[in-house]
Formats: sequence, C-alpha cells, structure tokens
Amino acid sequence: MPIKASELILNPNGSVYHLNLLPEHIANTIITVGDPDRVSSVTKYFDEVNFSTHKREFHTQTGVYKGKPITVISTGIGTDNIDIVFNELDALVNIDLKKREMKSELTSLDIIRIGTSGSIQANIPIDSFVASEYAVGFDSLLHFYDSAHVQYFEISEALKRQTNWFEKKSDPYVVKSSERLYKQLFSDKTFTGFTATNVGFYGPQGRILRLPIQDNSLNDKLANFNHNGRTITNLEMETAGIYGIANLLGHHALSMNAIIANRATGEFSADPKKVVNDLIVYTLDKILDLD
Repeated sequence: MPIKASELILNPNGSVYHLNLLPEHIANTIITVGDPDRVSSVTKYFDEVNFSTHKREFHTQTGVYKGKPITVISTGIGTDNIDIVFNELDALVNIDLKKREMKSELTSLDIIRIGTSGSIQANIPIDSFVASEYAVGFDSLLHFYDSAHVQYFEISEALKRQTNWFEKKSDPYVVKSSERLYKQLFSDKTFTGFTATNVGFYGPQGRILRLPIQDNSLNDKLANFNHNGRTITNLEMETAGIYGIANLLGHHALSMNAIIANRATGEFSADPKKVVNDLIVYTLDKILDLD
C-alpha cells in the first residue's frame, strides 16, 4: 500500500522534503557534518564536485575523492535533525518515491560523522581523534521507535545506577557503531570512544553561565562511570541518534570526533580548525578501502 503524502512528504520536483534531494543526488558513502559551512571543508579535497544543493541547515555536495563517490551533508545540531536526515537518506535509497512503496531489495549506506567534541577524560587530550565504538543518548529520540533490539540495556542500567540518574530526565539508551566501519577507521591515531550524546550544549553538558543546573557533579559521575572496563570518553550532540536510527534502518554508521576541548583539564584547542581538517583527511583516506 502506498505511503501517504502526509507521511512521506515530497517537494514539487519529487525530492525529499527537508533535504531537497533525489535518489541520483547521493552516493552510497556519506559523510555527515554538523555545520553547513564544513561541507566545503570536506569537499575541497575532492577531485570534483558534481552536485550541490542547500536548504535550511541541510547543505549537500556529492563528488569524487580519489575515484570514490562520496556525499557530504550537514545535519545541523542535535538528534532531532538526525531523525530528519537519516530517515530521508534512507527513503532516497529504499523507497520508490514515485510509487511511494518500499523497495523489495534494500540498500545499506555507509555513513560517517565528522564532528567536534569535548573529552571528559584527562588522558584523552585536545587535538586528538576519538572513534566512537558505543554511544549513550540522553535525548529521547530512540524511545519513539521500536528499538529495544538495538539497545544495550545492561550498560544503560549500570549507568543509571552509578550516576544516580535523575528520574525526570530522559531514560538513557546505549547503542553501538558499525563494527565494520569501526575496524576500518580505528588506528593508533585514534582513541576508542564511548560517547555521550547530550540534548544541549550548556546545562546538559554541565556548563553554567547564569542558570543553575540540576546535578553539578554529573560530568564527574559520567567520567567515573565504568562498566566492565568501558568508560565514557567524550560529549557531543548527535552520535547516539546516528547509531540508533542507522541500526534500525540497516545502515552502517560511525562517529569520528575531533577533540577540541578537555573538560577534565579545562583546556581548549589553540587551532580547532586544523584538528578538524586533519580528521577530515584521515577519514577520507580511511574510507577509500571500504568495500
């Protein structure tokens, strides 16, 4: 039965509603970035860019890097935007947009996030890279989906116990990256990450300007969390949503983090742009060998 127009919203030209993309506009390897201006920071290394569009915070360019087709798309900030971007990317490859029907043969995309992040462990220094093997979400996105089969409840329950989690906050969920992408992009230049995805930049990440926060010691509790040797390494705002939705839809996803701040030591990178550019080049070269 065709998907209703109110559920799969298309633009007059048949493109998906928010991203303004048609199926032929994207490659099967996709890099996501938060900042729309960072798209060109990635594609400046391409041999060529053969498609570009920009709608709202969603800036997309598709081209070729050393012979490999790659799409780069900005998501904006937050897991709410991840919900939009990942569902619409999936629709582009797995739904016949003209018939409004799911395809009989599904396509699995490789999706790699390149973003900035702050470490909460003193031994993960500024200007380093973190490849997130696991992520815990402090948003509620995944709870709106039938998602129990992709969650790691033993870890999330341990986290709630060890941090004395405030019951009025969203129930944390733990999800995992693609093992295939993690093995490909991990090296002696990266730290293994267990990333915490927050719903905001200030209070949710323990920053205090004028507003008091509910738990002044939450970051310390997260830094001290340990489950079978696994500790939380860094804070950002998209990774858990990416892993959750990608796992549900059958796509491969990995988050690569440029550490520009260390909350444990109070340091901030002297040249964050260089750290991000170094991570871009590292990631591009690593994904060349993906099957």
